[in-house]
Amino acid sequence: MSTASLVTIVIVVLVVLLVLLVLAIGYVLWQRRTARLRERFGPEYSRTVEESGGRRKAEADLREREKRHDRLELRPVSDEAARRYRADWDAIQRRFVDEPGGAVEEADVLVVRIMRDRGYPVDDFDQRADDVSVDHPEVAQHYRAAHGVAVEHQHGKAGTEQLRGAVTSYRSLVDALLEDGAGGQRRQ
Repeated sequence: MSTASLVTIVIVVLVVLLVLLVLAIGYVLWQRRTARLRERFGPEYSRTVEESGGRRKAEADLREREKRHDRLELRPVSDEAARRYRADWDAIQRRFVDEPGGAVEEADVLVVRIMRDRGYPVDDFDQRADDVSVDHPEVAQHYRAAHGVAVEHQHGKAGTEQLRGAVTSYRSLVDALLEDGAGGQRRQ
């Protein structure tokens, strides 16, 4: 075997090893990105994978949500606005006793008002839910469910227990939006 043949073999082996190394690094980075998205989005990650029909498309969607969220100019609500929203929420809960459906409708409107005040775009429900899922993935699931009940109620198809669950879900979202939107103040 000539020296030129040995050099060629060594070069081919080195190129193959380099390609394998690049593939291994790419795989590790991909796994880390997937793990980061799973950790950040929790149950929203699984929902998005199921809804989009695959992990690759879901992860692209979740990364796009993050980019969109980063472009938003979110701001905390003022202390006065937070107190007003809490008072509005208390009135919604009292109304639930006599008018569960009306309370759910009001809760849906209140969430939109708070989100608008915080700087979220509010024109499209799906976009609102996606935007809020970046900071509050667990609550986003509840928001989708509660909004679904509100829509069912408008068509006369929601029962009292569904309405009760919706109010509970809306409360989770109201609390989350006000807690991180009013200097971390927590409801007493």
